[in-house]
Amino acid sequence: MSQQEFAIIVAGGKGTRMKSNTPKQFMLLNGLPVLMHTLNSFFDYSNNINTILVLPEDDLKTWEELCSQYNYTNAVTMVTGGESRFQSVRNGLNKIEEYSGLVAIHDGVRPLVGKDIIGASYRLAAVHGSAVAAVRLKESLRKTDQDNTKAVDRSNFRMIQTPQTFDLELIKKAYEIKEESSLTDDASVAEKSGHVISLFEGSYSNIKITTPEDIIIAEALIKDK
Repeated sequence: MSQQEFAIIVAGGKGTRMKSNTPKQFMLLNGLPVLMHTLNSFFDYSNNINTILVLPEDDLKTWEELCSQYNYTNAVTMVTGGESRFQSVRNGLNKIEEYSGLVAIHDGVRPLVGKDIIGASYRLAAVHGSAVAAVRLKESLRKTDQDNTKAVDRSNFRMIQTPQTFDLELIKKAYEIKEESSLTDDASVAEKSGHVISLFEGSYSNIKITTPEDIIIAEALIKDK
């Protein structure tokens, strides 16, 4: 019997590196706000997924207006975010009353995640308890300090993406720990709580919209599909 699947989409960016007053999750990508592309990716995977959207309180009205403007009717449960990503994810998890199932936690500004990646994350999390998307590094790496630099073996490193998908009970308990600045993603929270993190192959097209160049790249990737 398949487990119930949840998705928490976290969108709290302010767009400072985009040099724009518009939060990056609301910027237009191929004629549609970035966040709607992200949500559509999960609904393309399954219409039965229980989707929770976490937004800053100040952005809730904007989202409501955008849904009306673009006639966006996919059913999502709205949750107000916290002061940090950690608090926002915890708010999303607290909205889920069940303790049995699987939950994918995904950045709202990764709009090009494929349904194959989403599906793989749920399947692997069902087996291992966690499934975190990651890709190999393309560039060389050097470690620096104040005086010199040193080459390091890039094959020992991975770039971490989302979705980061977990057994629901496991990640709910993990988020009961005290917030620390080193806990920059869900995998680090689960690891801090004593769990082993399982990685799986993500995609180089699963980019995070952070700078103006990323919009141009995402537009090109959409057109190439």
